[in-house]
Amino acid sequence: MSKPKVFSTHPLFEGPRKLLGEHFEVDYWDRAERPPRAELLKRVADKDALICLLTEKINDELLAAAPKLRIVANVAVGFDNIDLAACTRRNVVASNTPGVLDETTADFAWLLLMAVARRVLEGDQLIRSGKWTGWNLDQLCGADVWGKTLGILGLGRIGRVLARRAGGFRMRVIYNDALRAPAEVEKELNVQFAERDQLLAEADFVSVHVPLLPETRHLISATQLVRMKRTAFLINASRGPVVDEAALVAALEAGQIAGAALDVYENEPRVHPGLIGRNNVVLAPHLASASVETRTRMATIAAENVIAVFAGRRPPTALNPEVLGAK
Repeated sequence: MSKPKVFSTHPLFEGPRKLLGEHFEVDYWDRAERPPRAELLKRVADKDALICLLTEKINDELLAAAPKLRIVANVAVGFDNIDLAACTRRNVVASNTPGVLDETTADFAWLLLMAVARRVLEGDQLIRSGKWTGWNLDQLCGADVWGKTLGILGLGRIGRVLARRAGGFRMRVIYNDALRAPAEVEKELNVQFAERDQLLAEADFVSVHVPLLPETRHLISATQLVRMKRTAFLINASRGPVVDEAALVAALEAGQIAGAALDVYENEPRVHPGLIGRNNVVLAPHLASASVETRTRMATIAAENVIAVFAGRRPPTALNPEVLGAK
């Protein structure tokens, strides 16, 4: 009996590759660039499963081109690249990889915060330029982090582990979320709930950790940026469209905030040109979960979701498990 066919839009890592190879005939995309749309539609035409990244749009067009498809396994915690309703209509399971990247992403958000506050990249560039003439009292003076106020927008899994890190820096932590955390969680994390406008007005660092939903698109726009302190920094390691990049550039140019550190962008991989040349902006290429250990675990979860479907089990992180009863 032939094995089910899988197309993976990335070569993955050794562990998940071995796992998949035990169960499936796997076709891997192994080029540096992401698969062109036409090629993607061609490659999924005879496949039973698809393992993909955030860069692939999973919509009615793709699902129609892949009539045998039973599962789309996203190697990411976010899934706004997937039309979940379309998958459900066509009885295709969709899955993601939550829970394994929280600590790693919080580490990176903290790195961004520290880097922009202490002007690390500017220092690195100065050394590499060969123009450094030695220590000076006011050279590249940045902002302290310890003892300051951290405002967290979105106290989910990642927001909570970021709050724990802030404790080590004796920071006051305030947060805003659509749902207030239970009192015992607030006590454990030593965080205080604040209305959004209050958070923006009081925080020295505003770190964004919300999913991309219709109501969170441009959550940070001109209206919010003008409420921040002129000495405050914006950190975004969640999803790019949560921040209105044009408004952010305008705020930076006007001196409304002190700086920003971004790992995600509104129109990835394009970045607003007004951000590129600014010394008070740290830019990273979507690296928050990019440790070998974490990315391997993410790919393994995606593989396990695919294996579960063909073994007749519920995938561990199915987004629309209701379709399983229709199979």
